[in-house]
Amino acid sequence: MVFLLISLTMMHLVTLAMLLIATLEKSWWIWDDLEITNIWYNCFHDNATNTWLCAATKESDWLQSVQALMVLSVVFSSISFLVFLGQLFTMSKGALFYFTGLCQAFAGFTTFAACLIFTFHRKEILSESRDLSQGRFGYCFILAWLCVPLLLVSGLLYVHLHKKQ
Repeated sequence: MVFLLISLTMMHLVTLAMLLIATLEKSWWIWDDLEITNIWYNCFHDNATNTWLCAATKESDWLQSVQALMVLSVVFSSISFLVFLGQLFTMSKGALFYFTGLCQAFAGFTTFAACLIFTFHRKEILSESRDLSQGRFGYCFILAWLCVPLLLVSGLLYVHLHKKQ
């Protein structure tokens, strides 16, 4: 039981860290080695100063949906972890971690929805004047997709986890 509890806690923390990186880092779409786009900024690498110059992305309804869903996902996963810690010390013996599991599963579904929206509406989200064949998905987008099954599995494990003394 202790091993399961420690494993689940570590899985939750790793997934939360991956979710934060996927939400806040600057690599959802890579045009080339000198231009990167994420859900918040378009960044260009200036070779003269060897720095990244970033400007806010062009707002669209699809982009705002992805932004809101990713922020919701981080919020629900954080709430899930805090509630889990609270329930761990206050819940009676034999009780289940339903609320923790539901929050974690909801975080997984919101991440899934954000990734799907970005996948299918990237032409509207990214600059419409550019050819999408010149770019590729970045590591933050892949991290977000990796978070989906981890969030859903950990949510399912929380629902089935019994508190033991």
